[in-house]
Amino acid sequence: MTGPHPTVTLSADEARRIALRAQGLLGAPDRRSGVRGMLRHLGAVQLDTISVLARSHELVPYARLGAVGRGTVEAAYWNRDRDGRPHSFEYWSHAACVLPLEEWPHFAFRRRAYRARPLWHHDLPEGSYEQVIKQLRAEGPLTATELGGAKRTGEWWDWSASKVAVERALMYGEVVCVERRGWKRVYDLAERAIPGDLLHDDLDDTECVRRLVAQAGQALGVGTRSDIADYHRLRADQVDAVLADSGLVPVDVEGWGRPAWADPAALATAPRGRHRTTLLSPFDSLIWERPRTERIFGFTHRLEAYVPKARRVYGYFAMPVLAGGRLVGRVDPARAGRTLVARQVTLANRRAVPDVARALVEAAGWVDCADVRLERVDAPELREPLIAELAALTA
Repeated sequence: MTGPHPTVTLSADEARRIALRAQGLLGAPDRRSGVRGMLRHLGAVQLDTISVLARSHELVPYARLGAVGRGTVEAAYWNRDRDGRPHSFEYWSHAACVLPLEEWPHFAFRRRAYRARPLWHHDLPEGSYEQVIKQLRAEGPLTATELGGAKRTGEWWDWSASKVAVERALMYGEVVCVERRGWKRVYDLAERAIPGDLLHDDLDDTECVRRLVAQAGQALGVGTRSDIADYHRLRADQVDAVLADSGLVPVDVEGWGRPAWADPAALATAPRGRHRTTLLSPFDSLIWERPRTERIFGFTHRLEAYVPKARRVYGYFAMPVLAGGRLVGRVDPARAGRTLVARQVTLANRRAVPDVARALVEAAGWVDCADVRLERVDAPELREPLIAELAALTA
């Protein structure tokens, strides 16, 4: 695509710092607005079934806000106001994500696309869709188990008719999830759960996509077309159609070798402030697009949870370590009682040792572990220095 010639050139380092600040990982955290403010700013927090230290949607606010209680995180996502108004809903964005409630109208384009979809992976037995809607209307919010069971067999993919029906209703927007109970979705009729001022599909596809492109640009700070498209999993042609009037401005970033766009507010002031030192979920929006992570940080990251154990390089749930605005290592964590176990630690160099030790100790405290135990350190010569740093921090 072609567009206005950029009038701003950013160094790779400036772009990296802009991205960190936009993601809430550079500068003072906004503790007053808390988890809900973080969610509104990021626009999407990815959900995932894997829980090692904690689930990914808990790790994301921890990385930005520090040791906010896990119960506080869950309440911020799922508790309602006194008038019953929810703060968020779950839908398909980058993946299955927690989204700010006010974004409901902007996903109308995706709901329409799902309704027009001719083929599905699961068959829908006749009458099952109508039965699920009828049951929710009569009984109120229910889990898939309460609707009649989530599975026909023990296989994870073998959904029951009621589960197929309610998930399809979720995608269509007739049903919504505004709460997780444990790890189970709680389904309710959208007409009952979504406030009337938001419960509409009035915005056309262009308006929806324009908003999500602008929001992605704000959350990224600066990004290429593919970065912006990936944030909410938009198509390239959808992004191209609205970029010019999205409010984002074209920029050149040295070394990127491709067109980029920035949030004008991100360009208004130099990105300064304190860097967070923290473990990052592999599903954190700072790093969830692998090519962008390599371009900005020179760091190749891959989730190996679904890789056969013998072929893993860094571990089952290797969490990148952010320190000083750089990705300086990886930790594959586990828990044994009240001990945080670092099953495998990979460090960029010796200078990373104090930062990785600090990230481990802080994470241990957050999940109520009393100590940290090292198993494998990829660079054997750094094992003893890392043990010494951990001992000094926990003395």
